[in-house]
Amino acid sequence: MTMAAGAEGRVTARVSAAGVLFPAAVFLSAALVFLIEPLLGKLLLPALGGSPAIWNTSLAFFQAALLAGYGYAHLLQKIGAVRRQMGLHLLALAAGALCLPVRVTDLFGTPWTSAPALWLVLALTVSIGLPFALLSATAPLLQAWSARLHRPRAGQVYGLYAASNLGSLIALAAYPTLAEPLLGLKSQSGLWSAAYAGFGLVLLACSAASWRRDARAPAAAPPAHGAARSTVREKLAWVLLAAAPSSLLLGVTAHITSDVASVPFLWVIPLELYLLTFVIAFARRAAGPPAWLRLLQAIATPLALAALATRQEAWLQQLAAHLAAFFVAALACHMALAARRPPPERLTGFYVCLSLGGVLGGSFNAFLAPVLFDRVIEYPAVLILAVLAWPQSAERMPIRERGWFVAGLACAIPLFVPHLRLPDFLHTALLWAPGLMGVLLRAWPRALLVLWAAIAAAGQAASLEAGAQHFRSFFGVVQVYDSRAEGLGPVRIMVHGITLHGVQALDPARRCTPTSYYAPATLIGGVFRTEQALKPSLRMGVVGLGAGTVAAFVRPQDRLRFFEIDPMMVRLATDPARFSFVRGCARGPVDIVTGDARLSMRGEPSGAYDLILVDAFSSDSIPTHLLTVEALRGYLRLIKPDGVVLLHLSNRNLDLAGPAEAAAEAAGAAALYGQHWVYDDVSPYVEASGVALLMARNPTALKPYLDNPDWREPTQATRPWTDDYTNVWGAMIARFRDAPG
Repeated sequence: MTMAAGAEGRVTARVSAAGVLFPAAVFLSAALVFLIEPLLGKLLLPALGGSPAIWNTSLAFFQAALLAGYGYAHLLQKIGAVRRQMGLHLLALAAGALCLPVRVTDLFGTPWTSAPALWLVLALTVSIGLPFALLSATAPLLQAWSARLHRPRAGQVYGLYAASNLGSLIALAAYPTLAEPLLGLKSQSGLWSAAYAGFGLVLLACSAASWRRDARAPAAAPPAHGAARSTVREKLAWVLLAAAPSSLLLGVTAHITSDVASVPFLWVIPLELYLLTFVIAFARRAAGPPAWLRLLQAIATPLALAALATRQEAWLQQLAAHLAAFFVAALACHMALAARRPPPERLTGFYVCLSLGGVLGGSFNAFLAPVLFDRVIEYPAVLILAVLAWPQSAERMPIRERGWFVAGLACAIPLFVPHLRLPDFLHTALLWAPGLMGVLLRAWPRALLVLWAAIAAAGQAASLEAGAQHFRSFFGVVQVYDSRAEGLGPVRIMVHGITLHGVQALDPARRCTPTSYYAPATLIGGVFRTEQALKPSLRMGVVGLGAGTVAAFVRPQDRLRFFEIDPMMVRLATDPARFSFVRGCARGPVDIVTGDARLSMRGEPSGAYDLILVDAFSSDSIPTHLLTVEALRGYLRLIKPDGVVLLHLSNRNLDLAGPAEAAAEAAGAAALYGQHWVYDDVSPYVEASGVALLMARNPTALKPYLDNPDWREPTQATRPWTDDYTNVWGAMIARFRDAPG
């Protein structure tokens, strides 16, 4: 009796230990997955830059590696005993440790200029592919093992999926707020490698806690009662329900970071919400999206579509509308997905389909959409299609509901009439009517789809009527449109997302007048005029092309070279039908080098330039690798003994002056900090306020600027950014702290 009780106690203890160790292993593996992605991005930054194309390719790689991990977990289930599966997985993890410590392999040399995406995929595969795939396999593997070993609790194994997403949520928030500000890249790499080893020990403890229990478990778990093999149609539904939120994630992120607000780390919020929907949806089994979620989606989606159509609300209101619509749409899809999940015995195949959907949704946005659409159309399109996650009633729509449907469409028709100038209040009312009718028709998803499509189409029609031209590449969406500016008359404007990239007067007498940040009285304009007054000829280099405004300063005896990463910007700036600074205003030779500026400049001879302007810090994608100590040393190498380097540091959300001043000091440069403020009654198209840092190898090169009140000695003290350490979060806090009011 005593021996039996003791044996039962030991079994209970092992089950209890497994109940703690299994969630811990899943949590830790997910945290490691979401820490390695930004870490590798930082490691790649000095080699490839921070362009969206690189991030898109990296994201596609990680999604494909996740799919490979889920496929591996599914195939491992073909082996009968859980003991064997555990042993093989531990051996595979040991093999993955050969890739540590985390680093970017030099096996393929420097990035291939003809095929950088291929180089990146190969480098990521060799550098981290195996450990990443094995960590990704942890959640489905441990859920499958839990279902086999702890059969009374088999129906609850999907709770481990919530633990996985919780680990992802915490890690994602911790990297920009803790890891990046406090640790250098080498320390981050070392700690991640140590955590990988710790994860291996936790998994070994899981195996030990379950080892004897597997001896009494059947070699293969019998199918649950009534559990038929999943049909092709059901698997297709899994894929589509997973693809829609994945596509929405990239779509809403692209929109809010480029067209709503250029706030650093804003991309974290949609990803956190995306993971949170998984946690909520898989926390319990439900019959599908509940009634309250239907109501929220019927309200939030028209709000977001109306915000897309008008863009008249404050940016915080727009942000709230889009995030709310994304959250409820993703939650509806994931709840529908959770309702269709199979018994635990076949969950690994379910996760393969789920991961495949994520790859397809993300790849559509990252690779196909920029080719198919000239603006971010995929986001509203998938937001509308997400309503199909609701079950469609088999009953015929009642006559009253048909009347609401027709009324909603009738209200939208005037919005498509060309040149019909409606009062703002009437335009808003007609735009909101289909959304209001949609709330009444929320039980009829297909009718909602048509009404919401009418709202989205009306917004596109309004945009086209405004006359803006849209151009799109992997680097974002650029708008070119005509307007008027006091003092210049008709002007042509280039905007990248919400960031002004150039203004040119259309009046032939003024078309070569430098404008905005480059006006003669600004910091940039003043440096160009001063250097030209001091030297009979100038060799100039500019990082960042924009509309090519700087070319207006080029005299016949000067030479100018632009370094621009986006080929689309080159086409726009060199097309005289759109902007003529480069091809019509420059009186001396101008050439353009395409590619990441830091890589391109490596091949430039030392001491070749009189003036280098680095003008790449005003957009949302902050290329921090252009502002490190190593980067500044590279610029200083390229200038002559009496040459200068000008860093344009104007930014809505980041205080870049502190890191730049500290990096200049660490690089051994003499420096001056500049601020130029413009009165509110002056159009920013004519002249814009700005912040800059002027550097030189020789302090005497800065003497001509000492009498200018816009320039002063640097006073800020902070830690300099290096290729090993950057702190964008700290720069954002400093900007907020020092903001007036």
